[in-house]
Amino acid sequence: MIVRMSHTSGKEWFGHPRGLSTLFFTEMWERFSYYGMRALLVLFMTDLVANGGLGLTDVTATAIYGLYTFAVYAVALPGGWIADRLLGQRRAVLWGGIVIAAGHFTLAIPTTTAFYVGLVVIVLGTGLLKPNVSAIVADLYPEGGARRDAGFSVFYMGINVGGLAGPLICGFLGESINWHLGFSAAGIGMALGVVQYVVGWRHLGDAGNLRAQPEQRAKAARMFWSGIAVTVGILVALVALQSGGVVAFSFLNVAQGTGLIITIVVVLYFVYLFTLGGLTAEETKRVAVIPLLFVAAAVFWSGFEQAGSSMNLFAERLTDRTVFGWEAPASWLQSINPLFIVIFAPLFGSLWITLASRNPSIPAKFALGLVQLGVGFFVLAWASTFTGDGDLVSPVWLVVTYFFHTTGELCLSPVGLSSITKLSPKRFVGQMMGIWFMAAALGNLIAGLVAGMIQSLPLPQLFGTVGSIVVGTGILLLVVSGRVRRLTGDIT
Repeated sequence: MIVRMSHTSGKEWFGHPRGLSTLFFTEMWERFSYYGMRALLVLFMTDLVANGGLGLTDVTATAIYGLYTFAVYAVALPGGWIADRLLGQRRAVLWGGIVIAAGHFTLAIPTTTAFYVGLVVIVLGTGLLKPNVSAIVADLYPEGGARRDAGFSVFYMGINVGGLAGPLICGFLGESINWHLGFSAAGIGMALGVVQYVVGWRHLGDAGNLRAQPEQRAKAARMFWSGIAVTVGILVALVALQSGGVVAFSFLNVAQGTGLIITIVVVLYFVYLFTLGGLTAEETKRVAVIPLLFVAAAVFWSGFEQAGSSMNLFAERLTDRTVFGWEAPASWLQSINPLFIVIFAPLFGSLWITLASRNPSIPAKFALGLVQLGVGFFVLAWASTFTGDGDLVSPVWLVVTYFFHTTGELCLSPVGLSSITKLSPKRFVGQMMGIWFMAAALGNLIAGLVAGMIQSLPLPQLFGTVGSIVVGTGILLLVVSGRVRRLTGDIT
């Protein structure tokens, strides 16, 4: 008889490996810092210099926001590779947390240079921490099965607790007292996450340890430092060319160019896969569904992720947030979505189980998510018609919008990651996961670009157009969902 050894220390936490509590609080504090800072980001950039802000236009600020949120998702790919080849997931999470905290504390320095450096540092740290902390959670459950699924449900609750608390605390300090104090609070949160991670390290057993062979690590190290050298060289050359007047670019140009490049790369990848990937007939059918889901996911996130940009500006400028003579911070409305997730996620999980054989197909769930997201934007477009003379509207409009966005997210987001792993041939799962992250990254980038139109388009037109595109995509996906389901075979 073969006895399978656990990767953990043997102690339990509410029926789960004790190490889950360590990862729960690590992720909670990381999301606290991320969403706390994100709630302030566009507001800080567009605030007047006299008030401590950067005084940027809406177009520039939202382009920077789009590039930042794009990069956070995009660096998950090299972050996972570095963990697999050089550090191991455990050390990658540790160093990632330290780097993230350093980035937030850099943002707390009141200079423009420190602001941009801080954003880059946070991106690099997130690339190390975000993909690898989830990998360690999976490693805690070598037996897999329902217990692992339950563990991830607990873990994801930590994400939303952090997402709920971050905007409340960082938002209050940043908007009501000093922007940089809000950024400092995000750094303190991540620092607390690192401290408890180090204290709880022993509960992880050997989960997340480096398993690469010495020769693999040596080769990976050479590739890593070569990549760093090339990247630094390109950045230095661009700065030199910009300073010398040889080339001129703006953040808007960079964001637009990045979106175009990513789109071309994804298209070329799928062309390669279908022509030279050696797929069987059955694999070809299933993989053919993934580009469709990629587009649907990118469209979804391009709307959903306007929470931190155009919807944040709407909350600041056009929402009556006065309660008993005191004006609540606009960033507090960023906590509505994670609050709804905490409330409704268990209900949706129960709903899918109850439906059993009548459970909607993968494309049908994507379509439902898109339609609900679009309805949320129609609500906001309707609210915008009452702000023509600068009048303020009730925050209830945004609460209702976030309700539809949350229910849409619960239809699409949990299904997406799982469906990619099911539809992909085993030899391409890693690459397909990268493609899925690129859908989220591209959606975030587009969200920033679209939000920049708040400066030039009437709000009813802006939000109404976004809603129409999203709902139209959802309806189209619903129409073809029957044919798509036949391509997926027995995968649901």
